[in-house]
Amino acid sequence: MLTASEIRKTFLRFFEERGHLIVPSAPITNRQDPTLMFTNAGMNQFKDYFLGNQEPVRTRIADTQKCLRVSGKHNDLEEVGVDSYHHTMFEMLGNWSFGDYFKEEAIQWAWELLTKEYSLEKDRLYVTIFEGDVSEGLEEDSEAIRLWTKWIPEDRILRGNKKDNFWEMGESGPCGPCSEIHVDLRSEGERQLVDARTLVNNDHPQVVEIWNLVFIQFNRKADGSLEQLPAQHVDTGMGFERLVMALQGRQSNYDTDVFSPLLQTISALADIPYTNLYGEEAPRTDMAMRVIADHVRAVSFTIADGELPASNGAGYVIRRILRRAVRYAYSFLDIKEPVMYKLVSVLAKQLGEVFPELAAQEAFVTRVILEEEKSFLRTLEGGLKRLEQVPIQDGVLAGEVAFELYDTFGFPIDLTRLIAREKGFQVDEKGFERSLEAQKQRSRAASVKTTGDWETVIAGSTDVDFVGYDELEVDDVHIVKYRSVSNRLGDFFQVVLDRTPFYPEGGGQVGDTGLLVCGDGMIRVVDTLRENDLIIHMTRQMPEDPSHPLRAVVDESKRRLTENNHSATHLLHAALREVLGDHVQQKGSMLNEQYLRFDFAHFQKVTDAELNQIERLVNKKIRENIRLGEARRLPIEEAKAAGAMMFFGEKYGDHVRMITFDPAYSRELCGGCHVLETGRIGLFKLTSETAVAAGVRRIEALTADAAESYVHEMEVDLVEAKGLLKAQGTISESVQSVLDENRLLRKQIESMQEQQALGLKSGLRSQAVEKDGIRYLVALLPIEDAKSVKNLVFQLEQELAPAVIVTGNIQQDKPMLSVIISKGIADAGAWHAGQLIREWAKAIQGGGGGQPFYATAGGKNPDGLETALTQARAQFGI
Repeated sequence: MLTASEIRKTFLRFFEERGHLIVPSAPITNRQDPTLMFTNAGMNQFKDYFLGNQEPVRTRIADTQKCLRVSGKHNDLEEVGVDSYHHTMFEMLGNWSFGDYFKEEAIQWAWELLTKEYSLEKDRLYVTIFEGDVSEGLEEDSEAIRLWTKWIPEDRILRGNKKDNFWEMGESGPCGPCSEIHVDLRSEGERQLVDARTLVNNDHPQVVEIWNLVFIQFNRKADGSLEQLPAQHVDTGMGFERLVMALQGRQSNYDTDVFSPLLQTISALADIPYTNLYGEEAPRTDMAMRVIADHVRAVSFTIADGELPASNGAGYVIRRILRRAVRYAYSFLDIKEPVMYKLVSVLAKQLGEVFPELAAQEAFVTRVILEEEKSFLRTLEGGLKRLEQVPIQDGVLAGEVAFELYDTFGFPIDLTRLIAREKGFQVDEKGFERSLEAQKQRSRAASVKTTGDWETVIAGSTDVDFVGYDELEVDDVHIVKYRSVSNRLGDFFQVVLDRTPFYPEGGGQVGDTGLLVCGDGMIRVVDTLRENDLIIHMTRQMPEDPSHPLRAVVDESKRRLTENNHSATHLLHAALREVLGDHVQQKGSMLNEQYLRFDFAHFQKVTDAELNQIERLVNKKIRENIRLGEARRLPIEEAKAAGAMMFFGEKYGDHVRMITFDPAYSRELCGGCHVLETGRIGLFKLTSETAVAAGVRRIEALTADAAESYVHEMEVDLVEAKGLLKAQGTISESVQSVLDENRLLRKQIESMQEQQALGLKSGLRSQAVEKDGIRYLVALLPIEDAKSVKNLVFQLEQELAPAVIVTGNIQQDKPMLSVIISKGIADAGAWHAGQLIREWAKAIQGGGGGQPFYATAGGKNPDGLETALTQARAQFGI
């Protein structure tokens, strides 16, 4: 039986023997295409070839691609762990033809690989073809039928509709009919009972699609119409995990050696056997283990490719996946401590050869996942406490509260439902769904975008000549094509030029702005973007005659300041590695004309002494006035040999641009804009150092004029502070003296307030009213200090017990309520401090909560304090 590794190698060897260039997987995070967060199909990295924006390096290519599907049209997240074949992260084996071979070779080679190389039984295979669509004016794919009948009986060639057998890149763009290959993995007995033809494309777990052959021959225009492409292409995708299942004779992807090492480790860590069951008879522990095994793959590879868990964007998706796995471990495996991080080494050992970026960063990925798990487990505990505090009305938890637990604390509705069942109440699930749908509507509204068709001005032109490294103003520039775009910011035109000095946003550097000059008219370029390899200029208007030559003028002031900050990040990166160690790796940056921001791998706060050393080293390199070393089209192997820094998660071509500031100090692969000599940066000034994610620190800094202004403002502040302090010595000594004096005065005030509170105690004791063996006290206190109030009510409770005590006071012009209940009363369930105070706090326009025996609340309306105390007296009947 072939192992998963052998199956992958066989695929790549097979197509290499047939003239295909084997290329590495693109990063799972898709930074080249603004329309995608993640790589969700094997063809993503070749999108520009299909669109005609770039010439392919070879007309035949094959690879195995890391993919992630968790949002949008391709969203398998909720199915993961439930069935035997859905995943978030998966491998897609693929072979491509760009204007080379078409249907005949694609079909023949697919059949040869499956039946001869892999020895799949021919009578277990079924294929589908496009049946045509009258509304589109598309006929049945008779050519595919004719070609398939050479290899397979016609009764196993099934016709599929547009949904299943017509592939489209998106709402517009290249598309065409496809032919799917399905395999029947059922037992002989089951095959005799039910004809597999009735199960194809009907979600049967053992009759599954393993390969999709897409024949790209049309272009979908923005108005929905189709036009023939000038060249025909082949795009195939075979799900690696499903293929391994079929070849290893398993009934589930999770039964293969793709997942078994992970599942065995999880089972051992949980000390719970994995029974390999599905459906209603499956224990929740099995599903939990499958979820964790799947999700650790998705999280590990995205982190290795440079996308860290975060509170927004792609990082938020990764955090959601990680937290979903932690919740399953917590709820169903009873694992209340970090566990996912222990699986990274298993994964790195499995896939380190084919995806070396994970093995190279195993320690970093492990640490990030560990810190994220710790953080979420604390959040999970907070959510459980919140669930204990919320009021349950008529045995039902409000849907809005269930959604708050989901949105704020990461509780899935099934976890809330499980806890509710244990505690004897229900969840308003319709209310939860309404809140969830409202959030989705808000998200959809924020991302609405309409894009028109490209209007071609210069036919046949594909390459854009970027000249912005050397020139900021270029004459005789022509528009190649343009289209209209509308989004939440308004209406724009996207313009592509044949030559441009405008740098497109990328590598952390913002896009250039400037002007397109046509005769006496000027059109402002408000931004420059990159869509895959296409440089797009964003404008609010178009020239009256798009074919007229233009002068392209970059905003020089903005560009030069941005160059200062970009070059400074290279000097900073080298300084960080010199001071902190070689483990420092760039994890993100943002560079504009105002400041620079640099994120890097490091697992502890950078000390003040280290920051001072780093800043001094960068300024030293600036004063050395090091000249820029630039190699524009360097073979990547030569760049590696030269020791250039390369970043995981970036996609590099065969030729790269290498930037050097002293070969012994800084050498990186970079496509951005830089100063010619470091002296032009002038001054480098660190302004902050913070944590942004587990194992990732962030430095922000200023350069040139902005740094000088910052230092000047600090000097002015220091002079003013010295005057206010009437400092005789250093300012720090004067500040320390004031702090010491303030601390002494504060202690004296606290002591006086405490004495005042104790003086009130005897009078308050006498106000207590006894009822049914319990002493009740409701009082307004003339005390501002919160600590003194707390000490007083705790002492009163000890002296009056069994007692229920409610107090109100004004603290810094804000009303406060406190409730303390003797433990015996709270344990009996007669009164709950947190629930009582939540109701009374409404009178002071506030909120609060706490434990059954003690709770506090603050508000905004001091006039309502007496009302709240009156409500308390009425509730106790005193």
